[in-house]
Amino acid sequence: MKRSLSRRTALAAGLAGAATWPMASVLSRAASAEAAWKPSQAVRIVVPAAPGGTTDIVGRLLAAYLQGAWGQSCVVDNKSGAGGVIGSNEVVKSAPDGSTALMGNIGPQSIAYSLYRNMPYGPQSLAPVSCVITAPNVLVVHPSVPAKTVPEFVAWLRAQNGKASYASSGTGQSPHLSGAWFLQLTGTKAEHIPYRGAAPALQDLTAGVTQFFFDNLTTSIEFVRAGKLRALGITSAQRNPLTPELVPICETMPELKPFDVSTWFGVFLPAATPKPIVEAMNAQMKVWLDDPKTKEKFSAMAGFPAYGTPAEFDTFVNAQIALWKGVIDKEGLKLDVN
Repeated sequence: MKRSLSRRTALAAGLAGAATWPMASVLSRAASAEAAWKPSQAVRIVVPAAPGGTTDIVGRLLAAYLQGAWGQSCVVDNKSGAGGVIGSNEVVKSAPDGSTALMGNIGPQSIAYSLYRNMPYGPQSLAPVSCVITAPNVLVVHPSVPAKTVPEFVAWLRAQNGKASYASSGTGQSPHLSGAWFLQLTGTKAEHIPYRGAAPALQDLTAGVTQFFFDNLTTSIEFVRAGKLRALGITSAQRNPLTPELVPICETMPELKPFDVSTWFGVFLPAATPKPIVEAMNAQMKVWLDDPKTKEKFSAMAGFPAYGTPAEFDTFVNAQIALWKGVIDKEGLKLDVN
C-alpha cells in the first residue's frame, strides 16, 4: 500500500524557495481538487459501527474536512450491526451520485467475504476510493487480570479453562478474529462477547464485565495511557514507533510466531459511482491526508496515514480478502449475517 510521505527534501540547497515547496504542492493539489466534481447536496458518510470507535473517529475527521472543502453539509451516520455488514450494505444500495460514502474497514470489506455464508454484497459492490489509516490491534486486559506479559496471560487463560471472556467491536471484525486466532494458536479457550462497536466494548472492559480485548491501538491507547487498561502487546509483526514499549505478540511465544495482524480503514462509494466522482473524492482525501494537522491527529491515535489511488486501494483490498480467506478457512470459521 503506497503511503504519502509526510516530509519532502529540497532537490538542491541552491533552489530558491525550496523551503516553501511542500506547501505550494499541497495548495496545487487543493486547487486541482477544487476544480473537480463537487456535491450538489448534503453528503453522508456511513460508519458501520457505533460512535466512539476508530471507524467513527476517522469518519468524523473526514466529514469535517470535506464540509469545509466542499462548502456542503457532510454528516456521519452510524449504522452498526453484523460486524459492519449492515452499514456497508446500506451504502451498496445507495444512489451512486457521491452523496453517500462508506468509511469501511478490514472487517466488512475483507474478512466478512469469507466469514459469512449469506453476505448481501460482494467486493464488486463497492468502488474503493482510498485507504485512510493503518494501525495494529493491541491486546489489552482489565487491571484485575494478573498477567503482565503475553506468556503470563496465556498461563492465566489456561487456568481459567474457558471462564474468561473477551470483547470485540463486532462479530467478524479484526478484533474478533485476532482473538479467535490467538486462542487457536495457544490452545486456550475464552468466551467471545461481541459489541456494536469499540466504544461499548471498551466501556464494559474497563468495568470488568469482560477480561480482555484485541482492540484497535488507535482507540485503546488513551485508556492504556490513563491506566484504565493494561497493554500486553501489539498484533503487528513490527513495533509501532509511537508505542515502542509494546512488544509484537509474535515475538513472545514460539506458538504465536505466525500471529501478524494490522487493521485498516478506508473510503468506498457505491460500485456504479462515475469515475469523476471517485477521483474528486480521492483528490480531496489526498489533500486531507497530506495535511500536517491530519498527520498529527493520526499520530496521537498511534496510526499512520495510508493514502492510495483508487487502483492501489483496490489492489490492497483484494490482497486483504485473500489473506483473511486463508486464515478463516484454516480456522474453520463460518457464521451467518443476522
